[in-house]
Amino acid sequence: MSDVTTLRSRHLLGIEDLEPAEISLILDTAVAMKEVGTRAIKKVPALRGRTVVNLFFEASTRTRLSFELAEKRLSADTMGMTTSGSSVTKGETLIDTAKTLEAMSPDMIVIRHASSGAAHVLARVCRSSIINAGDGTHEHPTQALLDAFTITERKGTLAGLRVAIIGDLLHSRVLRSNALLLTRMGASVIACGPPTLIPLGLDRLGVTVTTSIDEACDGADVVMMLRVQHERMHGLFLPSVREYFSLFGLTTERLARAKSDAIVMHPGPMNRGVEIASDVADGNQSVILDQVANGVAVRMAVLYLLAGGDAQGEA
Repeated sequence: MSDVTTLRSRHLLGIEDLEPAEISLILDTAVAMKEVGTRAIKKVPALRGRTVVNLFFEASTRTRLSFELAEKRLSADTMGMTTSGSSVTKGETLIDTAKTLEAMSPDMIVIRHASSGAAHVLARVCRSSIINAGDGTHEHPTQALLDAFTITERKGTLAGLRVAIIGDLLHSRVLRSNALLLTRMGASVIACGPPTLIPLGLDRLGVTVTTSIDEACDGADVVMMLRVQHERMHGLFLPSVREYFSLFGLTTERLARAKSDAIVMHPGPMNRGVEIASDVADGNQSVILDQVANGVAVRMAVLYLLAGGDAQGEA
Protein backbone atom coordinates (compact mmCIF):
# COMPACT_ATOMS: atom_id res chain seq x y z
CA MET A 1 0.00 0.00 0.00
CA SER A 2 1.14 3.53 -0.77
CA ASP A 3 1.85 5.95 2.10
CA VAL A 4 0.70 8.82 -0.13
CA THR A 5 -3.02 9.63 0.03
CA THR A 6 -3.37 12.43 -2.54
CA LEU A 7 -2.00 13.39 -5.94
CA ARG A 8 0.21 16.47 -6.16
CA SER A 9 -1.42 17.84 -9.30
CA ARG A 10 -5.06 18.47 -10.13
CA HIS A 11 -4.36 17.22 -13.68
CA LEU A 12 -3.25 13.88 -15.14
CA LEU A 13 -1.28 14.87 -18.24
CA GLY A 14 1.25 12.06 -18.40
CA ILE A 15 3.12 9.38 -16.50
CA GLU A 16 6.22 11.57 -16.64
CA ASP A 17 4.57 13.85 -14.04
CA LEU A 18 3.87 11.06 -11.52
CA GLU A 19 6.11 9.92 -8.69
CA PRO A 20 6.28 6.17 -7.96
CA ALA A 21 4.25 6.69 -4.78
CA GLU A 22 1.49 8.38 -6.79
CA ILE A 23 1.43 5.51 -9.26
CA SER A 24 1.09 3.09 -6.34
CA LEU A 25 -1.70 5.24 -4.90
CA ILE A 26 -3.69 5.06 -8.14
CA LEU A 27 -3.19 1.30 -8.43
CA ASP A 28 -4.18 0.77 -4.77
CA THR A 29 -7.29 2.92 -5.21
CA ALA A 30 -8.23 0.97 -8.34
CA VAL A 31 -8.48 -2.19 -6.23
CA ALA A 32 -11.34 -0.62 -4.24
CA MET A 33 -12.92 0.75 -7.41
CA LYS A 34 -12.88 -2.67 -9.05
CA GLU A 35 -14.84 -4.03 -6.09
CA VAL A 36 -17.61 -1.54 -6.86
CA GLY A 37 -18.09 -3.30 -10.20
CA THR A 38 -18.87 -6.57 -8.41
CA ARG A 39 -21.78 -5.14 -6.44
CA ALA A 40 -25.44 -5.59 -7.30
CA ILE A 41 -25.70 -1.80 -7.59
CA LYS A 42 -22.52 -0.69 -9.32
CA LYS A 43 -22.58 2.91 -8.17
CA VAL A 44 -21.10 5.08 -5.42
CA PRO A 45 -21.77 8.79 -4.72
CA ALA A 46 -18.11 9.87 -4.76
CA LEU A 47 -18.53 12.41 -7.61
CA ARG A 48 -22.17 13.34 -7.09
CA GLY A 49 -22.64 16.96 -8.16
CA ARG A 50 -19.43 16.98 -10.25
CA THR A 51 -19.53 17.46 -14.02
CA VAL A 52 -17.13 15.70 -16.38
CA VAL A 53 -16.81 16.54 -20.08
CA ASN A 54 -15.43 13.88 -22.43
CA LEU A 55 -13.81 15.76 -25.31
CA PHE A 56 -12.76 13.24 -27.96
CA PHE A 57 -11.19 14.52 -31.19
CA GLU A 58 -10.05 11.02 -32.20
CA ALA A 59 -11.98 7.79 -32.69
CA SER A 60 -12.13 5.65 -29.57
CA THR A 61 -14.11 2.73 -28.24
CA ARG A 62 -12.39 1.35 -25.13
CA THR A 63 -11.06 4.59 -23.68
CA ARG A 64 -14.19 6.66 -24.28
CA LEU A 65 -16.66 4.06 -23.07
CA SER A 66 -14.63 3.12 -20.00
CA PHE A 67 -14.30 6.78 -18.98
CA GLU A 68 -18.06 7.21 -19.42
CA LEU A 69 -18.77 4.10 -17.38
CA ALA A 70 -16.26 5.14 -14.71
CA GLU A 71 -17.93 8.55 -14.41
CA LYS A 72 -21.40 7.04 -14.13
CA ARG A 73 -20.29 4.55 -11.47
CA LEU A 74 -18.96 7.49 -9.44
CA SER A 75 -22.31 9.33 -9.90
CA ALA A 76 -20.83 12.22 -11.89
CA ASP A 77 -22.86 14.21 -14.42
CA THR A 78 -21.27 13.59 -17.81
CA MET A 79 -21.28 15.27 -21.20
CA GLY A 80 -19.73 13.81 -24.33
CA MET A 81 -18.43 15.69 -27.35
CA THR A 82 -16.86 14.41 -30.57
CA THR A 83 -15.34 16.39 -33.41
CA SER A 84 -17.99 15.49 -35.97
CA GLY A 85 -20.79 16.99 -33.93
CA SER A 86 -19.05 20.15 -32.77
CA SER A 87 -17.99 23.61 -33.93
CA VAL A 88 -14.51 22.22 -34.59
CA THR A 89 -15.82 21.26 -38.03
CA LYS A 90 -16.49 24.97 -38.56
CA GLY A 91 -12.93 25.97 -37.79
CA GLU A 92 -13.06 26.59 -34.05
CA THR A 93 -9.66 26.24 -32.34
CA LEU A 94 -8.98 23.89 -29.46
CA ILE A 95 -8.47 26.80 -27.06
CA ASP A 96 -11.76 28.44 -28.09
CA THR A 97 -13.54 25.12 -27.68
CA ALA A 98 -12.00 24.77 -24.23
CA LYS A 99 -13.02 28.28 -23.22
CA THR A 100 -16.56 27.61 -24.40
CA LEU A 101 -16.68 24.51 -22.22
CA GLU A 102 -15.16 26.42 -19.30
CA ALA A 103 -18.07 28.86 -19.44
CA MET A 104 -20.30 25.91 -18.50
CA SER A 105 -18.18 25.27 -15.35
CA PRO A 106 -17.25 21.58 -15.69
CA ASP A 107 -15.10 20.11 -12.93
CA MET A 108 -13.05 17.87 -15.21
CA ILE A 109 -12.32 17.56 -18.91
CA VAL A 110 -11.13 14.27 -20.40
CA ILE A 111 -9.44 14.94 -23.74
CA ARG A 112 -8.19 12.75 -26.57
CA HIS A 113 -6.53 14.62 -29.43
CA ALA A 114 -4.33 13.86 -32.44
CA SER A 115 -1.83 16.57 -31.51
CA SER A 116 0.87 15.88 -28.94
CA GLY A 117 0.59 18.36 -26.07
CA ALA A 118 -3.12 19.10 -26.51
CA ALA A 119 -3.89 18.17 -22.89
CA HIS A 120 -1.11 20.47 -21.69
CA VAL A 121 -2.61 23.34 -23.68
CA LEU A 122 -5.95 22.85 -21.95
CA ALA A 123 -4.28 22.64 -18.54
CA ARG A 124 -2.79 26.10 -19.12
CA VAL A 125 -6.08 27.78 -20.04
CA CYS A 126 -8.71 25.86 -18.04
CA ARG A 127 -9.73 25.95 -14.41
CA SER A 128 -11.05 22.39 -14.75
CA SER A 129 -8.92 19.36 -14.00
CA ILE A 130 -7.60 17.91 -17.27
CA ILE A 131 -7.15 14.20 -17.90
CA ASN A 132 -5.12 13.15 -20.93
CA ALA A 133 -6.88 10.27 -22.72
CA GLY A 134 -4.19 10.18 -25.41
CA ASP A 135 -2.42 13.03 -27.20
CA GLY A 136 -0.83 12.33 -30.56
CA THR A 137 2.25 10.15 -30.19
CA HIS A 138 3.10 11.63 -26.79
CA GLU A 139 1.33 9.87 -23.89
CA HIS A 140 -1.67 7.77 -22.87
CA PRO A 141 -1.31 7.69 -19.07
CA THR A 142 -4.49 5.86 -18.10
CA GLN A 143 -3.64 3.05 -20.55
CA ALA A 144 -0.26 2.57 -18.88
CA LEU A 145 -1.91 2.63 -15.46
CA LEU A 146 -4.49 0.00 -16.41
CA ASP A 147 -1.73 -2.10 -17.97
CA ALA A 148 0.27 -1.85 -14.73
CA PHE A 149 -2.82 -2.76 -12.70
CA THR A 150 -3.43 -5.81 -14.90
CA ILE A 151 0.19 -6.92 -14.57
CA THR A 152 0.18 -6.57 -10.77
CA GLU A 153 -3.05 -8.56 -10.55
CA ARG A 154 -1.32 -11.49 -12.25
CA LYS A 155 2.27 -11.03 -11.06
CA GLY A 156 1.86 -9.32 -7.68
CA THR A 157 4.50 -6.71 -8.48
CA LEU A 158 6.11 -4.72 -11.27
CA ALA A 159 9.61 -4.67 -9.79
CA GLY A 160 12.00 -7.14 -11.37
CA LEU A 161 9.74 -8.14 -14.26
CA ARG A 162 10.95 -8.33 -17.85
CA VAL A 163 8.40 -6.70 -20.14
CA ALA A 164 8.64 -6.94 -23.94
CA ILE A 165 6.79 -4.26 -25.90
CA ILE A 166 6.62 -5.15 -29.59
CA GLY A 167 5.24 -3.46 -32.70
CA ASP A 168 4.82 0.05 -34.07
CA LEU A 169 7.04 1.87 -31.59
CA LEU A 170 7.32 5.05 -33.63
CA HIS A 171 3.68 6.07 -33.45
CA SER A 172 2.80 4.64 -30.03
CA ARG A 173 1.89 6.84 -27.09
CA VAL A 174 1.15 3.60 -25.22
CA LEU A 175 4.83 2.64 -25.53
CA ARG A 176 6.03 5.94 -24.09
CA SER A 177 3.67 5.90 -21.11
CA ASN A 178 4.34 2.23 -20.36
CA ALA A 179 8.10 2.65 -20.65
CA LEU A 180 8.03 5.57 -18.23
CA LEU A 181 5.79 3.79 -15.73
CA LEU A 182 7.34 0.34 -15.83
CA THR A 183 10.96 1.48 -15.55
CA ARG A 184 9.98 3.91 -12.78
CA MET A 185 8.44 1.00 -10.86
CA GLY A 186 11.45 -1.28 -11.21
CA ALA A 187 10.64 -3.38 -14.29
CA SER A 188 13.01 -3.82 -17.22
CA VAL A 189 11.56 -3.07 -20.65
CA ILE A 190 12.77 -4.35 -24.01
CA ALA A 191 11.18 -2.62 -27.02
CA CYS A 192 11.11 -4.34 -30.40
CA GLY A 193 10.00 -3.29 -33.86
CA PRO A 194 11.11 -2.86 -37.46
CA PRO A 195 13.99 -0.39 -37.92
CA THR A 196 11.63 1.98 -39.77
CA LEU A 197 9.29 2.05 -36.75
CA ILE A 198 11.81 2.70 -33.98
CA PRO A 199 11.91 6.35 -32.86
CA LEU A 200 15.24 8.09 -32.37
CA GLY A 201 16.29 8.37 -28.75
CA LEU A 202 14.01 5.59 -27.52
CA ASP A 203 16.82 4.24 -25.34
CA ARG A 204 16.70 7.50 -23.36
CA LEU A 205 13.49 6.19 -21.78
CA GLY A 206 15.58 3.53 -20.07
CA VAL A 207 14.52 0.68 -22.33
CA THR A 208 16.56 -1.83 -24.33
CA VAL A 209 15.87 -1.66 -28.07
CA THR A 210 16.03 -4.56 -30.52
CA THR A 211 14.76 -5.49 -33.97
CA SER A 212 14.55 -9.20 -33.07
CA ILE A 213 11.20 -10.42 -31.73
CA ASP A 214 12.87 -13.64 -30.58
CA GLU A 215 15.29 -11.63 -28.44
CA ALA A 216 12.41 -9.55 -27.07
CA CYS A 217 10.34 -12.61 -26.11
CA ASP A 218 13.22 -14.56 -24.54
CA GLY A 219 12.48 -14.94 -20.82
CA ALA A 220 9.76 -12.28 -20.81
CA ASP A 221 7.22 -12.13 -17.98
CA VAL A 222 4.94 -9.93 -20.06
CA VAL A 223 4.61 -9.65 -23.84
CA MET A 224 2.76 -6.51 -24.89
CA MET A 225 1.89 -6.13 -28.55
CA LEU A 226 1.21 -2.74 -30.14
CA ARG A 227 -1.13 -1.99 -33.03
CA VAL A 228 0.30 -1.02 -36.40
CA GLN A 229 -1.05 2.53 -36.70
CA HIS A 230 -1.57 2.88 -40.44
CA GLU A 231 -3.53 6.10 -39.95
CA ARG A 232 -0.41 7.86 -38.60
CA MET A 233 1.91 6.60 -41.31
CA HIS A 234 2.70 9.15 -43.98
CA GLY A 235 5.22 7.24 -46.01
CA LEU A 236 6.39 3.69 -46.70
CA PHE A 237 7.17 2.12 -43.32
CA LEU A 238 6.24 -1.51 -44.06
CA PRO A 239 6.69 -3.59 -47.23
CA SER A 240 3.45 -5.54 -46.60
CA VAL A 241 1.15 -6.68 -43.80
CA ARG A 242 2.05 -10.31 -44.54
CA GLU A 243 5.77 -9.65 -44.21
CA TYR A 244 5.20 -7.67 -41.01
CA PHE A 245 3.39 -10.61 -39.40
CA SER A 246 6.04 -13.05 -40.52
CA LEU A 247 8.76 -10.97 -38.86
CA PHE A 248 7.03 -9.30 -35.90
CA GLY A 249 3.69 -11.02 -35.30
CA LEU A 250 3.22 -12.87 -32.00
CA THR A 251 2.68 -16.57 -32.64
CA THR A 252 2.51 -19.52 -30.24
CA GLU A 253 6.06 -20.46 -31.28
CA ARG A 254 7.40 -17.03 -30.40
CA LEU A 255 5.41 -16.86 -27.17
CA ALA A 256 7.01 -20.18 -26.15
CA ARG A 257 10.32 -18.30 -25.81
CA ALA A 258 8.83 -16.28 -22.93
CA LYS A 259 8.39 -17.68 -19.44
CA SER A 260 5.79 -20.41 -19.14
CA ASP A 261 3.57 -18.14 -17.03
CA ALA A 262 4.05 -15.06 -19.22
CA ILE A 263 0.98 -12.97 -19.95
CA VAL A 264 0.04 -11.47 -23.32
CA MET A 265 -1.30 -7.92 -23.56
CA HIS A 266 -2.60 -5.60 -26.28
CA PRO A 267 -4.09 -2.11 -25.79
CA GLY A 268 -6.53 -2.63 -28.66
CA PRO A 269 -7.93 -2.49 -31.15
CA MET A 270 -6.16 -5.62 -32.39
CA ASN A 271 -5.30 -6.40 -35.97
CA ARG A 272 -5.48 -10.18 -35.90
CA GLY A 273 -2.98 -11.78 -38.22
CA VAL A 274 -0.93 -8.58 -38.28
CA GLU A 275 0.40 -8.01 -34.74
CA ILE A 276 -0.92 -11.15 -33.13
CA ALA A 277 -2.22 -14.58 -34.09
CA SER A 278 -5.81 -15.32 -33.10
CA ASP A 279 -4.88 -18.42 -31.10
CA VAL A 280 -2.53 -16.27 -28.98
CA ALA A 281 -5.03 -13.41 -28.58
CA ASP A 282 -7.69 -15.87 -27.42
CA GLY A 283 -5.35 -18.20 -25.53
CA ASN A 284 -4.97 -18.93 -21.83
CA GLN A 285 -2.06 -16.51 -21.43
CA SER A 286 -3.98 -13.56 -22.88
CA VAL A 287 -5.18 -10.86 -20.45
CA ILE A 288 -6.46 -8.55 -23.18
CA LEU A 289 -10.05 -8.58 -21.96
CA ASP A 290 -8.82 -8.12 -18.37
CA GLN A 291 -7.18 -4.92 -19.56
CA VAL A 292 -10.54 -3.68 -20.83
CA ALA A 293 -12.29 -4.52 -17.56
CA ASN A 294 -9.52 -2.95 -15.48
CA GLY A 295 -9.69 0.24 -17.52
CA VAL A 296 -12.95 1.15 -15.79
CA ALA A 297 -11.52 0.63 -12.29
CA VAL A 298 -8.32 2.56 -13.01
CA ARG A 299 -10.19 5.47 -14.57
CA MET A 300 -12.55 5.53 -11.60
CA ALA A 301 -9.49 5.77 -9.36
CA VAL A 302 -8.01 8.65 -11.37
CA LEU A 303 -11.28 10.61 -11.40
CA TYR A 304 -11.80 10.01 -7.69
CA LEU A 305 -8.30 11.11 -6.70
CA LEU A 306 -8.28 14.19 -8.94
CA ALA A 307 -11.58 15.20 -7.35
CA GLY A 308 -9.81 15.23 -4.01
CA GLY A 309 -10.70 11.77 -2.78
CA ASP A 310 -8.70 10.31 0.06
CA ALA A 311 -7.62 6.80 -0.84
CA GLN A 312 -8.11 5.78 2.79
CA GLY A 313 -11.72 6.88 2.74
CA GLU A 314 -14.56 4.74 1.48
CA ALA A 315 -15.25 4.56 -2.23
